[in-house]
Amino acid sequence: MSTATTSGATTVTAAHATTAITPAVVPAAPPLPHVDDPSAVSPADAREMSRHFFARLRVLEEGTHEYQYVRNTLIELNLALVRFAARRFRNSTDSMEDVVQVGTIGLIKAIDRFDLGREVEFPTFAVPYIVGEIKRFFRDTSWSVHVPRRLQELRIDLARANDQLSTRLHRAPTPQELAEHMGLSVDEVIEGIVASNGYSAGSLDTPATDSDTGAQQSYAERIGDEDPALEAVENLHTLAPLLEQLDERERAIINMRFGAEMTQAEIGAELGISQMHVSRLLSRLLSRLRREMLA
Repeated sequence: MSTATTSGATTVTAAHATTAITPAVVPAAPPLPHVDDPSAVSPADAREMSRHFFARLRVLEEGTHEYQYVRNTLIELNLALVRFAARRFRNSTDSMEDVVQVGTIGLIKAIDRFDLGREVEFPTFAVPYIVGEIKRFFRDTSWSVHVPRRLQELRIDLARANDQLSTRLHRAPTPQELAEHMGLSVDEVIEGIVASNGYSAGSLDTPATDSDTGAQQSYAERIGDEDPALEAVENLHTLAPLLEQLDERERAIINMRFGAEMTQAEIGAELGISQMHVSRLLSRLLSRLRREMLA
């Protein structure tokens, strides 16, 4: 723009002006700390470093290489939380390695859902996720027989109450004492005790040592089978008093047919009656005895 003055008048001449717009410079994010061995970081340092990694994770695009690095580092920095939570289940039949792997799934879920804006420490937020995942694993896989979740939880409460009462009473508590202690009915306690038997099962092929001979036998070999002759013995014991109620001639016919194994013709000749008559007598006697045995 130029200005000219002529005869006391001021003339302003506009010229095209070009203004260059410089884009604002976005400050680069501070570099993340490099962690050579996350497992060697102390819990206090891991907590502080996790804050920086969570802050970066919020602004990164999911699926990028940097996002994966930050997320994986957070997992490794906080694996101590999984091992801490897994110690509660060290008495389980599953290996500790399996428990830690399941707990790590809970840790990953906690990392994906954690928000720094909650103003809560990450360990406080993550431990319930880890423990919940481990409990879900035991609930779904540990029981040999599937029982309702209510009974699974009742088994845990019963075990805790049993330990408390055993310490106090110096003996195993009765179902009645457990019911009073837990505020349940005796039937509910008995139902929980019976359901607890489904938690674990042993194989019938498991070898066991005979206390008398010292020989190794499986449980299947030591369990008796049903004796097919047992039913015949029971039937004879039931039949004996019924035979005593027959008259002498009826007992003679039964004895000759089933004791001496004589034919109907032979029985008829012995008694002086026809074979047809013997057949009718036998049919009537057997129907009567059968009916009275089943009564």
